[in-house]
Amino acid sequence: MSDPNPIHPASPAPDGAALPHTTYSKTLIGQPALVTGANSGIGRATAIGLARAGADVVVNYVTDPQSAEDVAHEITTFGGRAIALPADVSKEDEVVAMFAKAVDHFGTLHIVVSNAGLQRDSPFTQMTLEQWNTVIGVNLTGQFLCTREAARIFKARGVVPGVSVAAGKIICMSSVHQQIPWAGHANYAASKGGVMLLMKSIAQELAPYHIRVNAVAPGAIRTPINQSAWSTPEAYADLMKLVPYKRIGEPDDIAQACAWLASDASDYVTGATLFVDGGMTLYPGFATGG
Repeated sequence: MSDPNPIHPASPAPDGAALPHTTYSKTLIGQPALVTGANSGIGRATAIGLARAGADVVVNYVTDPQSAEDVAHEITTFGGRAIALPADVSKEDEVVAMFAKAVDHFGTLHIVVSNAGLQRDSPFTQMTLEQWNTVIGVNLTGQFLCTREAARIFKARGVVPGVSVAAGKIICMSSVHQQIPWAGHANYAASKGGVMLLMKSIAQELAPYHIRVNAVAPGAIRTPINQSAWSTPEAYADLMKLVPYKRIGEPDDIAQACAWLASDASDYVTGATLFVDGGMTLYPGFATGG
């Protein structure tokens, strides 16, 4: 079976590889950023994208420190500054310590991308409490802990004239599954639905302090976590039934969205979810009638 979209082939691409046309404007100079789960996939691409836009970057990881160091090294190759810091985002003491080290290293933070997430899939009647708690702990509690530390830093410092018109930018990594039910993934979908209202609630609370809080909701993205869904022509063709735009997303598609939300170009945007999904949330099954 041939690839339904020859421009974006079904053959595997390097983890986090950018599309050939990718460019970043230097809109984030002087604005240190912290990206959780930044040693692979979407987090890796986002860390590199923010750095290409001028930000210094804290590359968070919980496993595989060499991959995190590789990301930090890649950032330095094009003149950026980066540091890799470990922390399990579901553990309060580790999150607090990571943010303290980040501020000690870069002086402050202006951007936090709460990206770390995982799946523990199971039919609902067979799902264990451990599977439920693990996903909620990282995907939802982890976002609470990281966004809380970010908000504390941003409120205490306030707006820095000449750097950004906002006191800080928080970006929560959500998913199309904050909106689309997902059988066999109840814990994951519940965590992302929680992220959506966490984001909106803190956006409402923090807006008077000129702290902007938004979310990015990826659809099908070419990352190692979902390799089985795109790594063969047959799997890719099946996946495209759910994507009206008829190509899989690349990690850099998400990175570019995050760079825009972190910039002053989006200064009047807060409490919003930006779906980057090729139309997956357009209910493609209804395209031929209802």
